[in-house]
Amino acid sequence: MRRAAVLAIVAALGAVTGAAHPVDRVVPTAVAAVTAGTAPATPCPDQVVPPPPPADEESAVPAPPPLPVPEEPVGGPMLGCGEIAATTAPLPVMGAASYVLADLDTGEILATRAPHARHRPASALKVLTALVALRDLDPDLLVEGTAEDLRVVGSKAGIGPGGRYTVTQLLQGLLLNSGNDTAQALARARGGDAVMLARMTQVARESGALDTRPATPSGLDGPGMSSSAYDLALLYRLAMRDPLFAGTISTRSVPFPGYDPEHPTFELFNSSRLLTGYPGSLGSKTGFTDAARHTVVSAAQRDGRRLVVAVMRGENQPAPLWRQAAALLDWGFAQPSGVRPVGVLVERAPQPPAPTTAPAADRAADRAADRA
Repeated sequence: MRRAAVLAIVAALGAVTGAAHPVDRVVPTAVAAVTAGTAPATPCPDQVVPPPPPADEESAVPAPPPLPVPEEPVGGPMLGCGEIAATTAPLPVMGAASYVLADLDTGEILATRAPHARHRPASALKVLTALVALRDLDPDLLVEGTAEDLRVVGSKAGIGPGGRYTVTQLLQGLLLNSGNDTAQALARARGGDAVMLARMTQVARESGALDTRPATPSGLDGPGMSSSAYDLALLYRLAMRDPLFAGTISTRSVPFPGYDPEHPTFELFNSSRLLTGYPGSLGSKTGFTDAARHTVVSAAQRDGRRLVVAVMRGENQPAPLWRQAAALLDWGFAQPSGVRPVGVLVERAPQPPAPTTAPAADRAADRAADRA
């Protein structure tokens, strides 16, 4: 049965039953060692759209149609619904629906669970926001704070009316303290939310992050919002190639400008538990909303080797999610180098298949029909 037909059946069943693939019922499949002739990937029940319940913001506006699902998973045919690893070493217990563990430098995937299942990214999406800002905005460009920045919901870096911030400082607020206010300011500098979201979508598509649809620059839930563990790992890998991103996300604290005499300059601290609690951490970006649950994407180095891990729709059981991500990193560093990977984080979007040439007899029949 073709993949598209299978997905249609899965979507129909989900609509009838309301099945949500709840996090607390995720049961890891048996870990499969990579061997030649492994069966191709199978679609996940929640691969087309994130599982319910929806956020209030999603219910208020009709969602756009689901993103198309490629016939073959981006990154390789083994990147399907189950859990698979490059070796038979037991994987740590994970209270999450999806994860990807890969080599940060080569992109080779060492272990994964449902890598392309689509979930809400929450503030982990700010990695994509940062990528656009790094590519499109002058780091020294000054952006003025507004009263609207004070009214942004969720986490804030602390910008406001009368303040003037460089793009570099806004990136610090975005990545260290997950500032939704700084995400809004960066979008304003790029031409507004609509322009920023269009550019984020373009960067995701060109990079091969085909499960990602941004609905807000901050990662707050919105209609049609989705990403995947595969995409978060891919985007983080791309961002880490930019020295400003890598230097910012690994910074413990920075002086941050205020915006009026009652709000003077203060120290902005990095909220990443992995940065302060995991030896060799290169920084991380976490996120949480009630609909998305917990997300994290992070990188670390040990003995000259660098790994990236992305975890989506996680819970703080059996341990805080950052410790679960740390356990995956430990597992990866313990595996021998040179093992055969289960897939790869691509460098760019896969090219569509070239159109096939019709047989000569068919072309002759077409010409005859045209003359009739």
